[in-house]
Amino acid sequence: MPPRLLLTHPLPANVEALVGDAAELVVLDVPKADRADAIRTAAPEADALITLLSDRVDRALLESCDHLRVVANYAVGFDNVDLVCAHERGVWVTTTPDVLTDATADLAFALLLGVARRMREGERLLHEGRFEGWAPAFLLGKELSGGVLGVVGFGRIGQAMARRARGFGMDVVYTSRSEVSGAHGAKRVELSELLERADVVSLHCPLTPQTHHLIGEDELSRMRPDAILINTARGPVVDEAALVRALERGQLWGAGLDVFEQEPRVHPGLIARDDVLLLPHLGSATETARRRMAEVAVHNALEALAGRRPPNALQTDLDGRPS
Repeated sequence: MPPRLLLTHPLPANVEALVGDAAELVVLDVPKADRADAIRTAAPEADALITLLSDRVDRALLESCDHLRVVANYAVGFDNVDLVCAHERGVWVTTTPDVLTDATADLAFALLLGVARRMREGERLLHEGRFEGWAPAFLLGKELSGGVLGVVGFGRIGQAMARRARGFGMDVVYTSRSEVSGAHGAKRVELSELLERADVVSLHCPLTPQTHHLIGEDELSRMRPDAILINTARGPVVDEAALVRALERGQLWGAGLDVFEQEPRVHPGLIARDDVLLLPHLGSATETARRRMAEVAVHNALEALAGRRPPNALQTDLDGRPS
């Protein structure tokens, strides 16, 4: 009898063809409100799970799955999975790196351009029929050339963001656990220095206990009053209530957010602001990226089911952090 592969949500790819005869494929196609219950019911019979970032794979779920060999996350993130429990139970946890790097960096830079050039404000004005023609001081924005981009988290996406900024004539500073080789002139600095120097702070770090509310009241107060904050990482990296207060006090030029602290809920203080550009978690939302994510997730799952180490496995230390 083939192993059972449970997919918690239909994906934009021909998953049936990818799996073939290697596993019995079960796809949950239920309303979002019912998906958690459906997963809890179906997962104990599964040998492999392909999960979304919104699916909670906690200790209770893992301990109910006696046959489980792999959790293949359809995401580059992993904070929805209890990595320590998975490690204890000998369950591989995998992600889908690389394939969404350019798509996410493109979107982050689009947010940056949108905030810097006041695109939300301009579009709203046009839609409301209030554009009265060109004027010398009309909706003046910020130029990027000669500015400093501060990248918080200098992994694949952070480095891709830096390359784009270089093309716009920006200097780049970054934070990282260690020096990154091949940083193409970007300088590693402490977070405090980055916040004080950067014209734009772009977040690309994973969500861990250490990065939860990494950008809060104190950090926002260190930023320049004409600075822009971009977040395409994970919502809880930013204290949204503190961000609202900083914007209300005029401490920042603006913010561009693709992810939210209580997603899909957005802090009401952000909704109506012209200096905030909001997108509904579109970082990897290209046809190419989402299809490749499915291919990588399926490949990770099938490799584990075949008794091999999946190519994108996360190993954990005792604190549950990727090593």
